[in-house]
Amino acid sequence: MKNVAIIGGGIAGPVTALALRRAGIEATVYEAYPATADGIGGTLALAPNGMAALEIVGAAAAVKAVGQPSSRMVMTVATGKRLELPSVSGAGPLYVVRRADLYRALHDEAANQGIKFEYGKRLIDVHQTTARFDDGTRIEADVIVGADGVHSTVRRLIDPAAPGPNWTGMLGLEGLSRHEVPESPETMVFAFGRRAYYLYWPAAGGGTTWGANLPYPRPLTLTEARAVPAEEWLRILRDTYGDDTPGGALIRHTPVESLQVTGALYIMPSVPHWHRDRMVLVGDAAHAPSNSSGQGASLAIESAVQLARCLRDIDDLPQAFVTYERLRRDRVERVAARAAKLNHAKTPGPIAQRVMPLLMPLMVKTVMNPEKTTAHEQRYRIPWDTPVSRDHQAA
Repeated sequence: MKNVAIIGGGIAGPVTALALRRAGIEATVYEAYPATADGIGGTLALAPNGMAALEIVGAAAAVKAVGQPSSRMVMTVATGKRLELPSVSGAGPLYVVRRADLYRALHDEAANQGIKFEYGKRLIDVHQTTARFDDGTRIEADVIVGADGVHSTVRRLIDPAAPGPNWTGMLGLEGLSRHEVPESPETMVFAFGRRAYYLYWPAAGGGTTWGANLPYPRPLTLTEARAVPAEEWLRILRDTYGDDTPGGALIRHTPVESLQVTGALYIMPSVPHWHRDRMVLVGDAAHAPSNSSGQGASLAIESAVQLARCLRDIDDLPQAFVTYERLRRDRVERVAARAAKLNHAKTPGPIAQRVMPLLMPLMVKTVMNPEKTTAHEQRYRIPWDTPVSRDHQAA
C-alpha cells in the first residue's frame, strides 16, 4: 500500500492520516470546504479513552493546550434539586474543547508531521482506485477512507441503500454568558430545565459557557439555522429557559455576538456496510451516537487509530477491513444504545418533569452510574504495539 486518500478534514480525517503515518503509510486529506473550519462549531468533550488514542498519534498535547479539563459533574432539575455524579476512578478528566480549536490543533499537528491537505475537493464518485471530485480533478489511491461525517458521500458510494442520520428533535446552540455561576473550576453541570435540557460550566477566562439542546419542530441545516438572526434565537432561548435557574440568567446575560448556532443534532442508526472494494468508513460516517454519549469524537478518534493498525498489520485489504469492523462495531453500537436511552430524558413531558426529582437518585445508581455504564468505555486503551491477528484475538 503506497497511497491512501482520506475524504474529510474534520476530526477523524486528520487522526487517520496521523495514525497511518505512524504505521508507515502515506495519506492525503481531501476536504470539501475551501479552507479550514476556523470559527465553526460549538464545544465538545473528549473522554479519557479519546485522549489516550490521541497520545498514540502524538496529538494529545496540542489538544490539551486548547482544551479545559473537567473532572467534576453535577446533575440538576428545575426544582433546584442537585446531585453530584460519581466519576470513573482513575480514568482521568474529560477535556472540553471548542470544535474549531480541535480542528485547528489536529490540522496543525498533521501538517507539522508532513501530511498534505487539499481543500475545495468535494468527492462525487469512486471507480476502482480512482476518486473524482466536483472540480473535475481525479486522483488514484490504494484505499479511500470516508471520514466525511454523518452526511457521508463515501457511505452512499459503498451502499446506495445505506441509512442516513436520524434527527434527534433538537438543535444545538451555545454561548458565553457574563453571568457567573457558583461552581468550582473543572465542574460541568447537566441541567434538566422546565422545558428543555442544557448544560453549563465556568469559562476559563471568566463568565459561564452554556450549551442548549433546544427542542424544535423541524431539523435545520447549519446554513438555515445561521440565517435566523441571533436576536431571534436568543428570544426563543429566553422563552424556553427563562424560568430556569440559572438558565434564564445565563441567556439574558449572553451577548449576541457570542451566540453559536451549530444546527440540527443527529444520531446515526446502525450502518450495515462499513466497507466495499477499496472504500472504508471511519468516524461519524460509520457511527455517530447522540451527543448524550459524551463519546462521539472519542470513538471517531479510536476508529481512526484502529483502522491504521489493521492496515499496518494485515496485507489482505478485504480482511483488514473485516477485522477493523470486528474491532469496532460492537463497541460503538453499545455506546450508541446507552446514549439513546439518555436522549429521551432531555425532552421530558409534564409528568416526567414532576417525577424527575424522585428519579434522580435511582438514575445515579443505574443509567448514570459510571462504574456500571461508562467505566469500560473510558478505561479502554488501544494496544497499538500489539500486532492485529486475522481473528483479532491479539487486539
